[in-house]
Amino acid sequence: MSKSDPDNAVDKEMDFSTDHEMGQDNIRPFGLDIHNPVFAISSLMIIAFVLLALANQEDSATFFGWLRPWLTSTFDWFLVLSVNAITLFCLALIVLPVGSVRIGGKDARPDYSYPGWISMMFAAGIGIGLLFFGVLEPVYYNFAESGGARPLGIDATAPGNEYIGVVGTIHHWGLEAWAVYAAVGLSLAIFSYNLGLPLTLRSAFYPILGERVWGWWGHAIDTLAVFATLFGLTTSLGLGAQQVAAGLNEIFGIEPTGTVTVLIIIGITAIALCSVLLGMDKGVKRLSEINMIMAVVMFIFVLLVTGLVDGVTRYVSVMADYIVALPALSNPFGRDDTSFFHGWTTFYWAWWIAWSPFVGMFIARISRGRTVREFILCALIAPTAVCALWMSTFGGAAIDMIIAGGAEGVVATVVDSYKPEGALFGFLRELPFYGVVAPLALVLIVIFFVTSSDSGSLVIDTITAGGKMDAPVVQRVFWCTLEGLVAIALLLGGGLSALQGAAVSTGIPFTLVVLTMCYCLWLALKSERAKF
Repeated sequence: MSKSDPDNAVDKEMDFSTDHEMGQDNIRPFGLDIHNPVFAISSLMIIAFVLLALANQEDSATFFGWLRPWLTSTFDWFLVLSVNAITLFCLALIVLPVGSVRIGGKDARPDYSYPGWISMMFAAGIGIGLLFFGVLEPVYYNFAESGGARPLGIDATAPGNEYIGVVGTIHHWGLEAWAVYAAVGLSLAIFSYNLGLPLTLRSAFYPILGERVWGWWGHAIDTLAVFATLFGLTTSLGLGAQQVAAGLNEIFGIEPTGTVTVLIIIGITAIALCSVLLGMDKGVKRLSEINMIMAVVMFIFVLLVTGLVDGVTRYVSVMADYIVALPALSNPFGRDDTSFFHGWTTFYWAWWIAWSPFVGMFIARISRGRTVREFILCALIAPTAVCALWMSTFGGAAIDMIIAGGAEGVVATVVDSYKPEGALFGFLRELPFYGVVAPLALVLIVIFFVTSSDSGSLVIDTITAGGKMDAPVVQRVFWCTLEGLVAIALLLGGGLSALQGAAVSTGIPFTLVVLTMCYCLWLALKSERAKF
């Protein structure tokens, strides 16, 4: 394929059958299959980061405490406009003729059933977030601060505005977040399954870089993807560890010290390693399906005991408010709600973009045989509706309890003192059968933790192995272990601020990568549509 005509390269059949033809220079010490130099550069730099963070914990805490607010306030307009563009692009693919293109070619058939496919997609894309933020975020917006933290500065005490906190939460966990995942996932799927390129980030840039994707341009893209994935993932793992510690304190009276949190990360990483050894179908798939069943059981229980009619009415109301408020919430200019906008929205956008190689590559791997339209609808619209239903049910019910003068556990952890990891258990304490539901929630958090770690190690291993989907298991064990070490280093070297600062610092530069991927995806889809 000629470098001088990259746009037409996607029109040609691509069959890279050897490492030499792909331009990959692989080394295989001890039976490993390492894509050099992405593996070496990524692993050495991350190990150095872990050692520095652990050796300089106070300095790390100070640095990350400064880094996150500076980044989110400086690049707010860039992040919001970029995510807006990605969202509009994905919505356009649903209605345009290219939506009929099938991932893997016209004769491809899905590898997984709808329940299995959606379960894995949902577990990877949301992970621990629903349980950590489902009660915390809506309540915080409504009650924790006056004015600044409320979406669009709307007074939550005014009649008709009781659920503005839920609306703001849906904004962060809805359409825009899943659009970023869908754009990256679809790009990887099309370039891998339709055009025969390796399943790695660099492949999506073939239309504009040509054969240069196999050189240092490609190495740089994949290395940045490794950092974005790792730091985005460890943020979730750190949050999950803190929430597990809070659950152990609630149920068994174990004090949530730093040592306990570290031991939790080590223990759950060990469970994730077992899942890694079982493989995709026996490990991630089974855990994801168990996860979804348990999450649905908990959701139905909360919906019934807090009022089915009230829950449905509230959901319809907040979805209507969300649609009306979406243009204003997506506008980066002239905002009065600086605490909400800089403290939450811009952080979330950077976090989702940092997560996008992880979630995107994972859902690309499991989506062969789906049409573009089917992929976007299932990866964008359906998860948005489900996330909104969860946040409305949990967060909305907590708001109702507080307005009625109850939910002391939620008030104590979100309003009176900010201990976000305890918000869910403070809410569940207000419901019947707490002795059964709280342990169920704890197990659910652990399984989300395990599936995120296992899926993340699979994705990072695929990137560092040059897109190979059958790399040796020992490499996934290495990355799974390293994820746990990075989460420990960040928690000890700054806590939640360090976790969030690391995610934002990689998410902002990776935004440019995702925007370029959307352009390359459009070129590839036009070519695929023309073939048939």
